[in-house]
Amino acid sequence: MAIDKEAVKKHIRGILEALGDNPDREGLKETPDRVARMYEEVFEGMNYSNDQIAEMYSKTFEDDLSVKNHKDMVVVKDIDIFSYCEHHLALMYNMKVTVAYQPKEKILGLSKIARICDMVGKRLQLQERIGSDIAEIISKVAGTEDVAVLIEGNHSCMSARGIKKNQAKTITSTLRGKFENDSAMENRFYMLAER
Repeated sequence: MAIDKEAVKKHIRGILEALGDNPDREGLKETPDRVARMYEEVFEGMNYSNDQIAEMYSKTFEDDLSVKNHKDMVVVKDIDIFSYCEHHLALMYNMKVTVAYQPKEKILGLSKIARICDMVGKRLQLQERIGSDIAEIISKVAGTEDVAVLIEGNHSCMSARGIKKNQAKTITSTLRGKFENDSAMENRFYMLAER
């Protein structure tokens, strides 16, 4: 389902009026349209289910895969993403995602991992759900249940309002398969993530 830009424009105009400002003044005249176009971009992931994202980024490599029956681990770290908290529509920023998986029959193109993280972030989200959505999609595409996701980020709902703790970081981890059940593999993941 595509984002309804006309409805967004109408509601942003109403918000500007509710804030006591004049949406027809020069500085705000185009704001509803700009916000609607911005929402279409930053909430692009809301147009797709996890299954659809998995299908979009399903390019994998099977030829010459020598990692079968080994304990090799693929780790991509420091993937920059942003998202918006569903509780306050506030920006979650400075987010760094680390994704690891243990290949079985196929491996993902590295850019696909970053694209999956990016698309998952482009939804109204909770940081915890971002991790579980990424893990689910990586698992589907790579054909392995052995997936780990670590996310660190700042939340403007904590830094710019309310408690106003601008140095506070939220760290979440999502562990699936061997990352959850094998302490040596879990420890190896955290060691690589912290380097």
